[in-house]
Amino acid sequence: LHDVPMSQIPVSCYIRTRNEAKRIGAVIKKVKEIGAEVIVIDDCSTDETREIAKHLGAIVIEQEWLGRGAQKRIAEDAATHEWLLDLDADEVLSKELQEEIRCLFQNGAPEPGLFTLKYITVPPVPKGVVWYRSGVDRRCKFYHKSIARIPDHPAWDQFKIPKDVKPKHLKHPVFHYSFLSIEQQMHKMNIASTHRANGTPLKSKYYLALRILFGFPFYFSKKYFKQGMYRAGIYGFACAAVIASNRWLKDVKMYEIHLAKEGRNEL
Repeated sequence: LHDVPMSQIPVSCYIRTRNEAKRIGAVIKKVKEIGAEVIVIDDCSTDETREIAKHLGAIVIEQEWLGRGAQKRIAEDAATHEWLLDLDADEVLSKELQEEIRCLFQNGAPEPGLFTLKYITVPPVPKGVVWYRSGVDRRCKFYHKSIARIPDHPAWDQFKIPKDVKPKHLKHPVFHYSFLSIEQQMHKMNIASTHRANGTPLKSKYYLALRILFGFPFYFSKKYFKQGMYRAGIYGFACAAVIASNRWLKDVKMYEIHLAKEGRNEL
């Protein structure tokens, strides 16, 4: 950060955690380096997540799980500043993005608005590999609280961009250490699909049946071809299949809810 003098900037970054002792330190350090406030909202971690966060200067809020969006709303309300940076415990600011964010505030806070962040996946193997051209994603997670708020929802944790607001794009990446292994990635997809199946309006049984039979190839193709995960070889193919399973499992679990209701009606 050579062009902008080190000082505090009016940004609050919040991070949801549960047992993230292995990864949370790197995330907090990069945010603290740009002079932003860090708020960790922790769901009953049994490891050293909270201790590490406090040691690095983060504000730690202990909060049992309220839901994907509701948990973030607690952090939003606790933030000192109106500009908010929404990170997960596996998302690390690149050096270039650190400087880009600080430069936004070098002449005072910019006008309220929204910014998208560019997400680059860093796979667990082989070491040192970064998927600069595979699975690249953009998410609107740097925003002013007067423009948007995270929905207070059990399943959804991203806001809809207001129709009259055009987000700007930050050029440099967030490095996304999104999974530690295929096993852990599958575990994440299983949990996420359960939250979404139970937390969103139930679709019709026949519509779900069609999606279960024919939807998976479309979910997979979006990840593998549209987002370029074919460039990551066999491992990219496997990861795209696991990610696609999140959407497909949501359909199956919703279908299962219908079957459970029918069973109760027969009793």
